[in-house]
Amino acid sequence: MRTALVGYGLGGAAFHAPFIEATPGLDLSAVVTSNPKRRAEVAERYPAARLLSSLDEVWAGDFDLVVITTPNRFHATHARQVLEHGLDVVVDKPFAGSAMEARALASIASSRGLRLVPFHNRRWDGDFLTVQRLLASNALGKVHRFESRFERYRPEIKSSWKESGDPADLGSILFDLGTHLIDQSVALFGRPVTVHAEIATVRPGARADDDVFLSLTHEDGVRSHLWMSALAADLGPRFRVLGHDAAYVKHGMDPQEDRLKAGDTPAGPGWGEDPESAWGTLAGEPLRTEPGAYQDFYAAVAAGEVPVSPQDAVTGLEVIEAAKQSAASGGAVRL
Repeated sequence: MRTALVGYGLGGAAFHAPFIEATPGLDLSAVVTSNPKRRAEVAERYPAARLLSSLDEVWAGDFDLVVITTPNRFHATHARQVLEHGLDVVVDKPFAGSAMEARALASIASSRGLRLVPFHNRRWDGDFLTVQRLLASNALGKVHRFESRFERYRPEIKSSWKESGDPADLGSILFDLGTHLIDQSVALFGRPVTVHAEIATVRPGARADDDVFLSLTHEDGVRSHLWMSALAADLGPRFRVLGHDAAYVKHGMDPQEDRLKAGDTPAGPGWGEDPESAWGTLAGEPLRTEPGAYQDFYAAVAAGEVPVSPQDAVTGLEVIEAAKQSAASGGAVRL
């Protein structure tokens, strides 16, 4: 599949290009970026890829798949343009700015028989795959609480659209890290029935929400407690899953992101392996972390599959909208 990658910031350079390049059945045929420095980086690392300056140039090419990893505010607009030109599309998170916008994209894709795939790569984090395996084998017994955190300590505010106070930029930590946490919860336990949220901006001078807690209640009674923060001076466990028979507790982040930022590729030795010192515990005993496997997302795309349903992205955006309502009212919101 001749693939055009639109955008070459951190997302394009670290999370998309290396996997498109390494996946049999996919060809990184073009990269769209007008930034001179990034164009030079693409030319050096992927000399066979054409360099394009705008999305409009994609329509003149012979492509099968377009990957959108532009700034958040453009995701839905660019995805719609790709679908209207009759091409399959992968869309980085957040999938859209609203659930309504996401439903409209899904409707266009369905009516034209095209694939519309949200890039929710954190489903292939090794620790999340470990949680999935434990639930599938009933190793914890009946789960009643799922705790999940993406916490950082970044007191300094960056000059970036991700820190923007303009709602159109979708820069809130709820859209950024929250999208992943909500998606993982939905993948495990299904669409929640109620949402309670605390949303705050705690760093001096910050304009975007940077500290959020969500409590989701699922159909079977499981409660998902999700934390995301840019000002956590003491980091809590990445996962704490409580069941009637045992608990799984895991600290630290999946290693794939740091390796990608360092320039490693999924073809490298030991890809996705968690060091033994970072393993979690099951009933207090060390448990090897499943290898992380971001490459499986694009392997599924190359095989003609839809590894993440657009409906799951719609559900995630419904949760975000309910969270905003809950934070404003102080009460839980039913979905």
